[in-house]
Amino acid sequence: MQPYLTAYIPGTGGTIKESPDDFRVTEIPAYEPSGFGEHVYLTIEKRGMTTLDAIRQVARELRISERDVGYAGMKDSVGVTRQTISVQRIRPDDVVGRDLGGVKVLSAIRHGNKLKLGHLKGNHFRILVRGVAGDVVSSITEVFTVLGDRGVPNWFGYQRYGAQGNSHLIGAALVRRDWHGAVNRLIGDPDAVRDAEWSAAIAAFQQGDLTGALRLMPRHCRSERDVLQRLVSCPDEWEKAFGTVHPRLKKLYISAYQSSLFDRVVEQRLGELDRIRLGDVAWKHANGACFLVEAPEVESERARQFEISATGPMFGTRMKQAGGAVHSSEEQILEREGIALGAFDLGNGLHMEGERRPLRVPLGDPSFTLDGDNLCVEFSLPKGSYATSVVREITKTF
Repeated sequence: MQPYLTAYIPGTGGTIKESPDDFRVTEIPAYEPSGFGEHVYLTIEKRGMTTLDAIRQVARELRISERDVGYAGMKDSVGVTRQTISVQRIRPDDVVGRDLGGVKVLSAIRHGNKLKLGHLKGNHFRILVRGVAGDVVSSITEVFTVLGDRGVPNWFGYQRYGAQGNSHLIGAALVRRDWHGAVNRLIGDPDAVRDAEWSAAIAAFQQGDLTGALRLMPRHCRSERDVLQRLVSCPDEWEKAFGTVHPRLKKLYISAYQSSLFDRVVEQRLGELDRIRLGDVAWKHANGACFLVEAPEVESERARQFEISATGPMFGTRMKQAGGAVHSSEEQILEREGIALGAFDLGNGLHMEGERRPLRVPLGDPSFTLDGDNLCVEFSLPKGSYATSVVREITKTF
């Protein structure tokens, strides 16, 4: 469990995501559609499905290619999400108000270009926390004050690491070229899944029964089944077996590993989250530009005003390097992992350039209402940041 910035403030307790309606997300667009052009921006509402699942449904219903659908942000399947996608060669009046395979079209407006990933400012969240207790009003008021003044720790957290919580471990094995370890991590731990047949499949693999593991592995575990199929025909050829995993998934695993290393830096710097050091790579919140801090005494006031923040590394081959003691601290993380930056270039198109990510982000428009032991909180965060980073500071339960 990661530490809390507001550890000295009592938590409210409670649970989230008991039903889809308890967790609502609305994208904050970077710009509004112009009303003219060959693309149509659809504001959609989806429930209990990922963004990619929603795109698949829309493409199927409109009989278009999934490649022709643009989107600004990825959302998971938990909760109710309103977001924007773009499509071509349709008339707005033909789709507005329709239900496209469980995806509701709330509005449809023309624009001149396809929507691209990252074309959003952030997200607004409305989250119901059930079963809170204690002096809830006092606790949440104080938490919101601290997060507003010092910033929200920009954790990735557990939701970044997949159904078994091990995506980053698969990525770590990949970066180390430990193919046997990558396969073991991919198949996973029988205690980490609830499905009895899935758990039995993992146990069979651990006992060396590859044929039994393949027979028991659920159909939705496509990568695991592909790996097992190769191992059944070519035992102990671990690299070839893992080679059956789709490149997009491999990149996702490595990205999860990058995220876990970034979270370590957040933890190291948590006590000084709102400060700037000599050698930091600072992030300008207005535009996302970065610069090397050479005079922290000059930049400290900008940090206090929340114009800039220190960044941490999403390690990769072309990531902007910090300086001085900050650089040394980041290098020590890689040394403890037994890797160098070059390890993030695995060849065959699997190349992670890396980037800088702010250690904190601003909390936008926080508010709350309390109805008995149900607490409803609302706030906004910049794109790429997770609502759980705020909620965990309130509840202190995860």
